[in-house]
Amino acid sequence: MSSLSEIAIKRPVFAWMLMSFLIIFGFICFGRMGISQLPNVDLPIISISAIYPGAAPEVMEADVIDPIENTMMSLEGVKNVTSMMRIGFATITIEFNLKRDIDLALQDVQAKMAQVQMELPRGMDPVTIMKINPDDFPIMWLSFANDKMSVQDLMIYVRDHVKDQITTVPGVGNVWTPGYLKPNLRIWLQEEKLNHYELTVNDVVSTIQSESLEPPGGRIDHGGREYSLRTMGEAGSAESVAAIEIKNRGGLPNYNPIPLSQIANVVEGTEDVVQFARANGKQAIGLGVIKQRGSNAVDVANGVKAKIEKLRPNLPEGSSFEVNFDATEFIKESVGELILTLILAALLTSLVCWLFLGSWSSTLNVILAIPTSVLGTFIVLYYLDFTLNMFTLLGLSLAIGIVVDDAIMVLENIVRHREKGLSRHDAALVGTREIMFAAMAATVSLVAIFFPIALMQGIIGKFLFQFGVTMSAAVLLSLVEALTLTPMRASKFIEPPHRTTRIGRGFEAVYAWLQAHYTRILRRVLQHRWKMVLGSLVFFVLSFASVGALNKEFQPAQDQSMAFVMLTAPAGSSVSFTDDRLSKVEKFVLSRPEVSATFAAVGGFTGGETNTAWIFITMKPKKQRKLSQQEFLQVLREEMVKLVPDSQPVVQDMSQQGFSAGTGFPIEFGIMGPDWAKLSALSEEIVGKLKQSPLLIDVKSDYQAGAPEIRLIPNRKKADARGVSVEAIGATVSAAIAGVVAGRYPKGGHRYDVRVRLEDRAVSPIERVKGLKIRNNRGELVPLPAVVDIVERPAAAQITRKNRSRAITITANMAPGKGQQEALDGALKIARASVPKGYEVMLSGGAEEFAEAFKGLLFLLLMGLLVAYMVLASQFNSFVDPFTVFVALPFSFSGAFLALLLGGQSLNIFSMIGLVLLLGIVKKNSILLVDFTHRKREEGGLPVHEALLEACPIRLRPILMTSMATIAGAIPAALSLGPGAEARAPMSIGVIGGVLVSTVLTLFVVPCVYSLLARFGKKGG
Repeated sequence: MSSLSEIAIKRPVFAWMLMSFLIIFGFICFGRMGISQLPNVDLPIISISAIYPGAAPEVMEADVIDPIENTMMSLEGVKNVTSMMRIGFATITIEFNLKRDIDLALQDVQAKMAQVQMELPRGMDPVTIMKINPDDFPIMWLSFANDKMSVQDLMIYVRDHVKDQITTVPGVGNVWTPGYLKPNLRIWLQEEKLNHYELTVNDVVSTIQSESLEPPGGRIDHGGREYSLRTMGEAGSAESVAAIEIKNRGGLPNYNPIPLSQIANVVEGTEDVVQFARANGKQAIGLGVIKQRGSNAVDVANGVKAKIEKLRPNLPEGSSFEVNFDATEFIKESVGELILTLILAALLTSLVCWLFLGSWSSTLNVILAIPTSVLGTFIVLYYLDFTLNMFTLLGLSLAIGIVVDDAIMVLENIVRHREKGLSRHDAALVGTREIMFAAMAATVSLVAIFFPIALMQGIIGKFLFQFGVTMSAAVLLSLVEALTLTPMRASKFIEPPHRTTRIGRGFEAVYAWLQAHYTRILRRVLQHRWKMVLGSLVFFVLSFASVGALNKEFQPAQDQSMAFVMLTAPAGSSVSFTDDRLSKVEKFVLSRPEVSATFAAVGGFTGGETNTAWIFITMKPKKQRKLSQQEFLQVLREEMVKLVPDSQPVVQDMSQQGFSAGTGFPIEFGIMGPDWAKLSALSEEIVGKLKQSPLLIDVKSDYQAGAPEIRLIPNRKKADARGVSVEAIGATVSAAIAGVVAGRYPKGGHRYDVRVRLEDRAVSPIERVKGLKIRNNRGELVPLPAVVDIVERPAAAQITRKNRSRAITITANMAPGKGQQEALDGALKIARASVPKGYEVMLSGGAEEFAEAFKGLLFLLLMGLLVAYMVLASQFNSFVDPFTVFVALPFSFSGAFLALLLGGQSLNIFSMIGLVLLLGIVKKNSILLVDFTHRKREEGGLPVHEALLEACPIRLRPILMTSMATIAGAIPAALSLGPGAEARAPMSIGVIGGVLVSTVLTLFVVPCVYSLLARFGKKGG
């Protein structure tokens, strides 16, 4: 590196071109980088969905889920397998270890499914297998409505002219459509007419299947030409379907054919209503836009909005096409705030440099390290395919005050030699060569802190990897800049500072006073070394009392101007009942002055969950409302309990969803055990106790009890006597009540299902079932009650499992003012005290992620210390000197904890990252003192005491400069009031407190420890 400095000084054009390259191409790369809230990380999670129409949850579990799980558990790298079963539908979610390649895992799952396929029931639909990721959820919700179209025409228009157009926007991966119902041709059979003509539902279905079809006709070659044959037997309209005559009754000829129109209403409609959506209280069809992995979320959202404006002039009369929820607004605003923070940090750092250096030429020389290092870092990030996200931009905002450190050390040393009378050229060469080792040692030891990130387990390790790469790239580029560009510029422009302003002269007077007092105090401290060391240790121990007073959580709540409400009605509730409860909540939300828009849906995200509803709430910007997001959510919680006392409304803070594939609640754990009845009773008991705890709110479980179920129990003796098979009973009930697809019909270039079902009657469900008739093997009609016993009883609406054991998941939020760790410990204590032997409580989702993250960060701290020791021992060629350098580290933690406590912050992932960063930052000051003291002892032959008294005051200016520059760079983030400030502040406040306290104590404790360990610190260990 020495030769590189000389080359830069002797060949300045080379150095200028290097700087220009980093700045110009860094700016270009910055403009081309994607924007996202979090780094793009592929979680190796695969979902298997199975549909078995009409099957009870117990049947889905035994016949579908169990054989699939049995096969999947043998896959390589499986971490967790969770399953959920409800009527006719089941999902299996397979979570692999993070190191598992998701594409190879998908291939293995598909191969295993092929093996188990023959064990599954014949009536099942083909299973669907797909990769899932927290990123694979809508980034925005659109709504389309038209009050002048028929329902079927509206559905067709949305499918053909709206959804398809949105899907073509670059970066859009998929579009969910809650509220969309597939167009169908509905054949509503009239039970009285069927009985009058002695027909069954199956007679109608078999007639349509045989009379409305287009079988392939083949080809004929004749006379050198080829003719294709088509049998045009498919009914092409509702009228032609209604005209089909029923010519068979129970497989026997019907000599008086009956037109379908005489026994049924044939209409063009939609599939059964299992979900619908509303935008701002008005019925609409929703479009949830999911971006492709790796695409720029903000660009995708902007592209969708541009597409809407392009489509708007051509929309049919009466249409409304709006954006009701846009999560990218917060991303865009928070990234913009981070960029503003970068600029403010650069300005404050520049001011610090000017105060200490005394001339604008020197200041400019130092602050040029900022654009060179930061913009150069964008080149590295761009080619590593990183995005501008919370972690990369946080890294850069903190790097602002650090990247100038090396330039400050080099320039200050050059200026000192220039003041001694050396020429600019010689001062640049000598000053750079003298400080080079300290600069390299400080930078390499800082970068070494981030090496263990590659060994971290869990998703947080993936995210911290981008933070570590960002910091490392910026700091390494700053070292290159300090050892090449800074001395080159100094050799051309640097002059000894001449203070001409009142501020400058005043600062120099203050600094001279400070240096003199520091020398005098240091002289006295070195006479009482053990007292100083022991006193600082007492301070360190006492400061750790502040840790107990800090709330501990995965991440702080942020005011993102959005919220999510999930409402669960009693098990077995109809869509209309759930909608009634949702509309009450929706009306209250829309009446609040803090709310700008809502998008709500009944039926879950994919339909079929008739007792589930949700609302996405977009709030007005923070400056336009009186209540904060957290205050509004609390008001909403209190009001919903009054509005819907018979349902379970839960408010979810979207800023605390975490980074896992769980439910998104900060408190989440599962109860596992063999007996479902016992498990459900335990879950209700635990939920009841948790609701009484002052630590928790929004407590709920995914157990749904008491869903009404009508059981048809075949009386085999009576059925055999009447010639009725169990298969005939099941087929008749399924076709009449659930409905059956009897064929397809073409319209407008598309083909739609022809769905047959009994017309609804205003009678009880049991009475409807009792009215059914079955044709026996002799062609006679037999009343259903004559061959079955009909029983109504409550049943589980849903069954869940984890790792092949039945499990019920309990979730909750922390009560206002409570920390996640405190609330989680309290919840687990209650749960574990309630479960008997043979049952267990296990963390999952966000809670499991929280525990793993803190273990990982503690591992990172310990490994960072070990790696830093190895690097410093190698650089100093001493086993003892690194211990002297490490003396400053404990005090940085003391300062950080005290600052977090005084600043009202919590101990979370961001403040922990600040602690990791402090490991690298605060060592710089110690390195400056130790290295320069070594140099004075070696070159001047001074004793330890005199060497310290000469070296430490000389190094006071660069130590104060680098520390103040780091603090100045962190101040904008610590004081930030814009979007995302809650995440940036803990890290910055921790860094400021750690640097401030450690700097003050380093100036006195490190010389004392150096003096005490000097006898052991001979070179070569």
